[in-house]
Amino acid sequence: MIPIFQRGRDIEQDYFSNLLKMKKLVRIGSRGSQLALAQTGLVVDELQGHYPQVEFAVQVVKTSGDRPSSGDRPSTSPLPLGEGVFAKELEEALQAGTVDLAVHSLKDIPTRLSPGFVLAAVLKRGDARDVLVSRSGQRLRELPPGARIGTGSPRRKAQVASIRSDLRVVPIRGNIDTRLRKTYSGDVDGVIMAAAAMHRLGWEDRVTEHLPLEMFLPAVGQGALVIETLSSCADMVRMVSPLEDEATRHAMDAERAFLRDLGGGCRAPIAAHATVSEGRLFLKGMFLPSEGASPVFAEGAGPAAEAEEIGAALAKKILGLVKV
Repeated sequence: MIPIFQRGRDIEQDYFSNLLKMKKLVRIGSRGSQLALAQTGLVVDELQGHYPQVEFAVQVVKTSGDRPSSGDRPSTSPLPLGEGVFAKELEEALQAGTVDLAVHSLKDIPTRLSPGFVLAAVLKRGDARDVLVSRSGQRLRELPPGARIGTGSPRRKAQVASIRSDLRVVPIRGNIDTRLRKTYSGDVDGVIMAAAAMHRLGWEDRVTEHLPLEMFLPAVGQGALVIETLSSCADMVRMVSPLEDEATRHAMDAERAFLRDLGGGCRAPIAAHATVSEGRLFLKGMFLPSEGASPVFAEGAGPAAEAEEIGAALAKKILGLVKV
């Protein structure tokens, strides 16, 4: 006799299999940048491997962060982007039913999701580090005094200043290709970007230096991809579940709780990196309390299942250090 719980699982599996047979096309929303499409392609390849009978179609959704407001502002303006600016229109497409799933870089997702949405799968994290691409091929510690480092990130600016206060950090924006062109043309002497982005575009040969995590902490969620959908779409949540990486989910929960409790958004001078080993989570965080101040670092650890609590406790610890 088949146990009742096993029969229940079989019925659930049959139901899901029938849903897949009926749904031959799954539309996946993506930003239109070269990097976003490369990342969405990685997700499509993984899903296709699990569901060869389903067609996955990528649908480009223009976001506010991708649109120029005037002239060449995306590549030159120092003005900050708002939290969630790259996610809003993808969520609207999900809500409207024009796409079934949306692929994001997790660092672009607000720490508090809009009601009705769910991060259905967090994929295994890629390289979380930042990299330096320099015109001369010199590493960060080798650059001459006064060398210009391009970044639009307060987090990166704060950490460059803490390592090399004699360098000039200048604002730079635009997609990866734009920032690289500005480096090679001499507008800046070097630029700092995410390692995972360079790797996913196949541009590892352009990297001058991978900045060690011990000296340069990444943005919260950097290197991780996430699939978002409507919380009401149980079939889509179930479909993407094989792509979930539990260790990365715990790490992201800790980092995002840390960011949330510090009250920071994607433009705040906050950094964090969490790892999971044998059921334990280790978290290191950085916070810059004010312009010109020295970054404050702290660490926390505990059971991976208590990831959010660890992140919140570390935020509280850092805020205490800032007050002292």
